[in-house]
Amino acid sequence: MTTNSTATDAIQSGTDWQVDYDADPIEIRDPVAEALGVLGPGDPFVITYRDAVKAAGHSCPTASGAYRIAQLGLDALYPDGYPVRSEIEVRAAGPRDDAAYGVMSRIISYVTGATEDDGFGGLAGGYGGRRDLLRFGAFDPDTPDPTFRFRRTDTDETVDVTYHVAEVPDGGPAIGNLQEILDGSASDEQRAAFADAWHRRVQVVLSGDSLFTVDAV
Repeated sequence: MTTNSTATDAIQSGTDWQVDYDADPIEIRDPVAEALGVLGPGDPFVITYRDAVKAAGHSCPTASGAYRIAQLGLDALYPDGYPVRSEIEVRAAGPRDDAAYGVMSRIISYVTGATEDDGFGGLAGGYGGRRDLLRFGAFDPDTPDPTFRFRRTDTDETVDVTYHVAEVPDGGPAIGNLQEILDGSASDEQRAAFADAWHRRVQVVLSGDSLFTVDAV
């Protein structure tokens, strides 16, 4: 396989991000990565919101909300140490084909490792397995807002994290420029105004603890 110098330079320099976010990373251990020498014993993967954006393919209040749901749930369950993949069970209140729960679950699965029956089954004897740790429509929340339940399988500690999406700012009139952007008729000024308004909404979600509720179960 060959690449031209321009493509090679792009690969070496990394993604050409047009936006930056202020968001704390999520640190999480993975026993399989440690066993296979990907990580040192006890060392975590460091997952940033940019990693979540790569997994989702876009950045929006739903994606940033999912990232924060995972972050807040793990922080609550592991106040004094790193969370551990294969020891985190995730239950979604809504169905997999729901527009919000579907997108959110992809990011939460990416962070926690929890998957349905198609996930990693573990090394010999199931060590580090993450299969069957994600379920949809698993409980009835007290609110219509997206809610995910996180449980530590080693201690049985459980928390619900709810995202109050109705409280996310609407972004103002510049959000209305999206249709022109999609059909190719938007001016540079409209594109810039939309991007500024859109990503300010995302940053509000990444920074606003008031948009989320964490409850012990």
